[in-house]
Amino acid sequence: MDVQTIKQRFGIIGNNASLSRAIETAYQVAPTDLSVLITGESGVGKEVFPKIIHQFSSRKHGQYIAVNCGAIPEGTIDSELFGHEKGSFTGATESRKGYFEVANGGTIFLDEVAEMPLATQARLLRVLENGEFLKVGSSKVQKTDVRVIAATNVKLLEAIGEGKFREDLFYRLSTVPIAIPALRDRDEDILLLFRKFARDFAEKYRMPAVALSESAKHVLTSYRWPGNIRQLKNVTEQISIIEGQRDISAEALQHYLPDYHANLPAIYNAVDEKTFATEREILYKILFDMKSDMNDLKKLVYDLMEGKPADSIKVRDDHEQIINKLYDDQEPVFNQPPVARPGVVDYNIAERNDIQDTEEFVEESLSLEEKEKELIIKALEKYNNKRKAAAAELGISERTLYRKIKEYNIGKE
Repeated sequence: MDVQTIKQRFGIIGNNASLSRAIETAYQVAPTDLSVLITGESGVGKEVFPKIIHQFSSRKHGQYIAVNCGAIPEGTIDSELFGHEKGSFTGATESRKGYFEVANGGTIFLDEVAEMPLATQARLLRVLENGEFLKVGSSKVQKTDVRVIAATNVKLLEAIGEGKFREDLFYRLSTVPIAIPALRDRDEDILLLFRKFARDFAEKYRMPAVALSESAKHVLTSYRWPGNIRQLKNVTEQISIIEGQRDISAEALQHYLPDYHANLPAIYNAVDEKTFATEREILYKILFDMKSDMNDLKKLVYDLMEGKPADSIKVRDDHEQIINKLYDDQEPVFNQPPVARPGVVDYNIAERNDIQDTEEFVEESLSLEEKEKELIIKALEKYNNKRKAAAAELGISERTLYRKIKEYNIGKE
């Protein structure tokens, strides 16, 4: 059976490659009795995959029981899973079968398995290893033939490191791991899911289906969807009921995403630090060039003071070239209008009188020689110590680079 047929049978919407691979893995592992661990964020639809595995297994005519381990109180979870004998605890007025006994010959799906207490994890491990368990309050060992499929939105390796999950149980459960992608990693599927939910709610509430404008589609696909498919479904239902207009604008859509700007793709959230680091490197480069030109200018002035001919054409040309380089070349850098970037703070100091902390900037300016040295080392490393290429990268002559290498004793430390 192909993946598309499975999607249609179980109502799975999407063409994402990772999603299709997860479905294919579930189908291939179904005929075996191997334990399966399904991982993925909350709301990605992990609960569909145990059903796929059960329906295509030899146990499809047996019981299928789904248990939410996070919803069962710690004091009663052993009784729920393994059963109890009459009088084994207060309120146990009669014997009771647990899920592992009821599901004998079938499949049990343990959702949120990471929420299971450590003592219960030990009991589960015994079931996985030899199919044995004890009812609460009983000393009689019972047998069961159950296939276990578990799911979690917790990073189990981190939970193991924190002592919250048994390492041996992790390896028993994850014989075959299946990872379900988050909705933000399924850009091509977001609009498909929205249209499907919109049609479903239009039919349910007997009203025309809502549709998105182009700008609203961009908002929908750029949002990170921390609640994944479950959140998208809820948002679609809210819009379908509340909005009077059936054509939804970007502004209207954002009202249902109050944390929209906080949940844009990571590139927008990370731009501040990255952009500032880049601009600081540019500033160092400018200062480096200016210092080099100032040194040349000082040398020229020194030569004039030593009595060398001031009316020399070469001297005049050098003087004009240095002056022009110092002022004309640098002017566009500082006079160009600021470029608006999302999430970037305006550091225009001339218009800000409330900036107090300037120590770092002053300190970095005073340590210009260290920055020069750092830039030279980086350029040499980048071009495997090829001075010509490094000098071109730094915007200085190869001779000046050689002098700086000697001055800073680079390569001899």
